[in-house]
Amino acid sequence: VAPQIQSVADLRGTTISTPAVGNTQDVALRAWLAEQGFEASLEGGGDVSIAPQDNAQTLETFRSGEIQGAWVPEPWATRLVLEGGGHVLIDERDLWPGGQFVTTHLVVSTTFLDAHPDLVMAILRGLIRAQDLIASDPLEAQQVVNRTIEEITGRALPDEVISGAWANLTFTLDPIASSLAESAADAVAAGLLEPVDLDGIYDLSLLNELLRAGGEPEVSP
Repeated sequence: VAPQIQSVADLRGTTISTPAVGNTQDVALRAWLAEQGFEASLEGGGDVSIAPQDNAQTLETFRSGEIQGAWVPEPWATRLVLEGGGHVLIDERDLWPGGQFVTTHLVVSTTFLDAHPDLVMAILRGLIRAQDLIASDPLEAQQVVNRTIEEITGRALPDEVISGAWANLTFTLDPIASSLAESAADAVAAGLLEPVDLDGIYDLSLLNELLRAGGEPEVSP
């Protein structure tokens, strides 16, 4: 948030951005604001105005003062602090048991899984290798990520942004299923989602097969 916002109460009358209506951060912000007693409508009205916008736009609108804060994923949160002069008012890790909650899942359709289990296995092998690199050599992993960002966007991130963002992330093969269920319930409460049955949404059999073969602990939904 902007420097002048020093407490939760200071959020009243401000505009806070999220990456998109109904995405992970948008749902989390709406749920948290409701817990604090603030109203925030889907149309952008209420005690706190939520303004969904592309992450790449958020840094500029924050600098210009058009928005006074943002609930965003990394590395954007770190960029708002280091490049935008903001500070952290709420760390979402403080809102979850053990500081653990899911923001990104590897998902394939059942149709694709049934038709191409070999390709899914190959993707999972790559995921496990990436996880092993992150655990064994985080600095090299950061450099790999930044080189890939540069290949895709044409511009690498400053080292302090990568390292700062990395410190705020936990990379794991555990889907942290309970947090997905809670996020879904929050989305329903916010009027963003119809009630949904998530039973059976996780099929971790291929992942656990590879983990067993590698002598690593299995994960459960």
